Order: sequence, then structure tokens, then C-alpha cells
Amino acid sequence: MSANPFLDPALVYGDLYRTGNRLAERTLALHQAKVAGQNAAQVIVDLLARRVSPGAVVVDIGCGRGTTTLRISTRLRPERLVAVDSSVALLQTVHARLAGAGGAGSTICADFHHLPLADEVADAAVAAFCLYHSPRPAAAVAEIARCLRPNGVAVLVTKSLDSYTELDQLVQAVGLDPDATRRPSLYESFHSGNLLDIAGTHLTVLDVLHEQHVFEFADVTRLARYLATTPKYQISLANETAELAAVLREQLPAPPYVTRSTVSYALAARP
Repeated sequence: MSANPFLDPALVYGDLYRTGNRLAERTLALHQAKVAGQNAAQVIVDLLARRVSPGAVVVDIGCGRGTTTLRISTRLRPERLVAVDSSVALLQTVHARLAGAGGAGSTICADFHHLPLADEVADAAVAAFCLYHSPRPAAAVAEIARCLRPNGVAVLVTKSLDSYTELDQLVQAVGLDPDATRRPSLYESFHSGNLLDIAGTHLTVLDVLHEQHVFEFADVTRLARYLATTPKYQISLANETAELAAVLREQLPAPPYVTRSTVSYALAARP
């Protein structure tokens, strides 16, 4: 197994995204804890709205559960919307969410290093919170650039290397994972610090935005739900959420438990 679980294909295509449940739980735990920071899907659509016409073709790469896909569909109303992900289960979720909201769009199961799309087919592309799963993110950016029409735009989104380091310290301090602070960042291949350089390998970067998000977990149960679903730590408990909460309750001071992450957006264009 890779030292970084986000770069381990067996884990990425297995436990992490074989179903949508783990991602949904982790996303919900963070959403409930967030006290500062804009909705990322809203920021992405705002960036696209200034540059994409209603008749555009838009591709959402690494679409996950489709939160951004849904925003694109309902607000931008593109002529064609394609959601791409390597997880069949996640694409099923996207399809259901689009149908439930009355949105239109198609789904493709594919690796973002080899997009089954024609050259110069898209007016806009999004790759949000996914390129850090690639050991070669510049190659994925090259594929995105290939699919864009001249002057087409892309929004690439990632997080900082030091995201959630307060939780690393907490997990190590209570003995759940003695190596927590020494484990590599989940975002080491594509992060806030190298976003500009990697995006610029095949696209012209127009703007880069960095925003700090702050999370306050109101009790040990909510914190345990997040810790049980992040792959960074090596925690072995039979009933993870319940037992994690019990350990945390015994050893931590009173809540809230605060952590931070920088979310970074690159708006770029194909020359």
C-alpha cells in the first residue's frame, strides 16, 4: 500500500469509493462542522458563470457525489453536461440527484488520465477535489486541456498540505494513531502550494483564489464520525464510530474541536 492512501489505486477503487457511503459520511461530518468558508460548489459555479454561455458544453471531472454537477445543471443550464468519475456507485448517485432535481446530464465512468472525450469538445471543465488522487496530476491537466476548445476554461480545486493538521495532533495525542503527525498529507500530489505550477503546465492560469475553511466539531460523536471515515489514520476499532467516541470522550477536554483547511481554486484557460 502506498504511504498515501489517496495515491493507492487498490484503496481508491476499493474501500474509499466502491460505494458512496464513506464519502457521504465524511462530507456530511465536515459540512455540519463548518463555521467559516464558502460553499465550494457555489464558488466554482460563480467562476464559470462569468465565462460560460447557456449553450455551453461542460464536463465535471472526478464529480464524486455530484454536488458541483447539480449546481452547474440548475444554474448554468448548459446544452450538454457530462459527469465523469471512476466510481460506478458515485455516478449512480449523480444520476439520481440530477433526476430528482429535474436536471439534465450524462455520466461516464472513466479515469481522468484517459478521458473518452473528443478533442476540443468542451467549453468548460471542472476538476474539484480529485486530482490529488493522481501521482501525475499534470498528465490529468493535459487531458483536460485536450478536451477544451480554444479559450475554454477550467476550474481546478484542491486543499492545502496542512489541512486538518489539528486533527493529526489530536489523534496522535490520544494514542489512536501514534504516527498521525508523521503521515503524509492526503493532498501531497496536488495542493494549494503547487496548484499554480501544475495548472500552468498545459493551461494559462487566469486567477487563483485561496480561502480558509474552519470546522468546529460540537461533540465527540461528530468528531468520531469524521475520523472513522478519513483514510489518513490507522485506527483499529471494532465499532469505529462508537468506540472512537468513547476514547475521545475519556481523553479530550470539552468541545468544540477546531480544525482548518485552505481550499484553493485555479481558474485557467486553454490558449
